[in-house]
Amino acid sequence: MIKSIAILTLILLCPFLHGQNIHVKKKQKADIHISVPIVVQWMAQIPGNFSFRKHWSYLEGVVVKEDGRAGCGDGGLCPERCYDMMDSNGIVLKDSAKIFYELLDTSHQYYSIECEAWCYEWAGTDFIDVVRKGKDSVSCNTWCNIATHCSLKMEIIKDTCYAIIDLNSITPNGQSYFYCTGGTIRIDQKLWHKGIMKAEFNMTFKNTFDDKKPMFWKGKLYAKIEVP
Repeated sequence: MIKSIAILTLILLCPFLHGQNIHVKKKQKADIHISVPIVVQWMAQIPGNFSFRKHWSYLEGVVVKEDGRAGCGDGGLCPERCYDMMDSNGIVLKDSAKIFYELLDTSHQYYSIECEAWCYEWAGTDFIDVVRKGKDSVSCNTWCNIATHCSLKMEIIKDTCYAIIDLNSITPNGQSYFYCTGGTIRIDQKLWHKGIMKAEFNMTFKNTFDDKKPMFWKGKLYAKIEVP
């Protein structure tokens, strides 16, 4: 009897479960090599102003307070214990300062990119990671933050550059990828051999959400090539 009821229940549930399955959205996978390849222009030197690399900021969530010292900004990004060591104006209590600054990371992060872009959920970025993947290849990724949820990703293999915009949206659209349709990139060859990527780039991407709105990312970067 129990067995019969279980079989009947399964039969009744099958159409419902099937209906649920057909609505599951498959997770999109990125393949950067779908992008139009860009030929790298190796330069003896790249003229222009790269002084942005001398500027810095604190980690996200750390700001300069009214007393001129680093403290916790809005957004709750500081270590939890830090919030018990501040007054009502967010100023660090004098008797808690030593412990507070042992907990709070006040490292100076020097900028590694200066860029402009048009993509969804973009509010700017000052940082890019460049990581060596092989003898003749590196991978580059710009940082996201509270307001910027799209990242420029570049893969350079020998004399070819592939690029993609990775949008990790806060909307129901979730994650989306926009592939490069063309552009240019120039890299300082001398610095490249010294483990530094100094480059200037200008790229366009296919906007699969609205083809009437062109998508682009351009700028200059100066970053150490990290070896994992």
